[in-house]
Amino acid sequence: MVSQQQPESRNASPPQKGYRDLRLDACRGLALWFIFIDHIPDNALAWLTLRNYGFSDTSEVFVFVSGYTCMLAYGGALEEQGWLTVVTRALRRSLEIYCAFLLLLVAYVAVVWLVGGGERFVDETNTGVFFKNPGEAVVRALLLQYAPVNTDILPTFVLLHLAFPAMLWLLLRIPVATLVASFLLYLMVQLQSWHMPAWPSGELYFNPFAFQLLFVFGAWYAGGGAYLIRPLVESRATLIAAMLYLAFSLIIALSWQFDALNVLIPDGVAKLIYPIYKSHLAPVRLLHFLALAVVVSRLTPPDLHGPVRPFAIAMIRCGENSLPMYCIGVLLSFLGLIVLTNVSGNLMVQVAVSVIGIAIMVLAATIATWEAQLDRRGPKLF
Repeated sequence: MVSQQQPESRNASPPQKGYRDLRLDACRGLALWFIFIDHIPDNALAWLTLRNYGFSDTSEVFVFVSGYTCMLAYGGALEEQGWLTVVTRALRRSLEIYCAFLLLLVAYVAVVWLVGGGERFVDETNTGVFFKNPGEAVVRALLLQYAPVNTDILPTFVLLHLAFPAMLWLLLRIPVATLVASFLLYLMVQLQSWHMPAWPSGELYFNPFAFQLLFVFGAWYAGGGAYLIRPLVESRATLIAAMLYLAFSLIIALSWQFDALNVLIPDGVAKLIYPIYKSHLAPVRLLHFLALAVVVSRLTPPDLHGPVRPFAIAMIRCGENSLPMYCIGVLLSFLGLIVLTNVSGNLMVQVAVSVIGIAIMVLAATIATWEAQLDRRGPKLF
């Protein structure tokens, strides 16, 4: 969990006007790099990401930070600009994500067709159904019911941003009740398998009814919840419990790669925690994210303003342009799969593909930030 305040007044008051917490952008940027690496199948560099060391991965981080930044962006603008502007901005952002998803889908299937003629890589990308029935696939995509592999988090973000104005209204008036209601909706997913329909799999992979909890929690935390739970987060007992849970999840996660570790896991424990669904945000994944958030919040510096190293600047640039960088990362990860399949899959090629891909993302993000700084609103000529 992150906070935008100095240590002596952390979470006690809203951020100053014009303040931007660079740690949020850096966190999102690093998450985007990890997601890109994880999206390349059989990539040894995935051992550098969160995926192999616990129940949750960067998806949970990304959703939480998105909720946090939404509260800072829209909630902070509410007092000066009013509800009409806030609602308009939230709907516009939802539309931007929707359009980005559709453009990414078109680019994705085009690249798959160019390199495989609609026959190769269709299973790895979930585009086979598109080439067999393109008409229905397009309609389903427009309805957010069809998404190729690695694009499936975008429909969930469309829905979360679409619902954010109502969520913000509730969080500003009954914040605790709103968080409780969000948790109850999450429980219905776990108990009754509530989900959003999809095609042809039957349900969206990133279940909005489940992942909304992380989104709402991030917004609640940014809107004042951090102050309420500050004693709990900063207590020594919580830190110890979080570290113990992270160690437990580390052993479980490593046992998926090393069979010798299975002897350390009693059958009763295995029956209790499995299956660990990512699509429904299984409780052990949620707890792992919370434990990780507690530890990170205790170890990260309170601010990144002032001198920032180039590596951190690269993460911040990607985080500032998270939507286009995510889309670029999806396409780059598929191109990486092509290289590893058609050229070579050895370690050096995996490293080269990963490093070059991240470098392209950083370059694109830097150009996007530079362009945004130079852009000036003018008359609409068309």
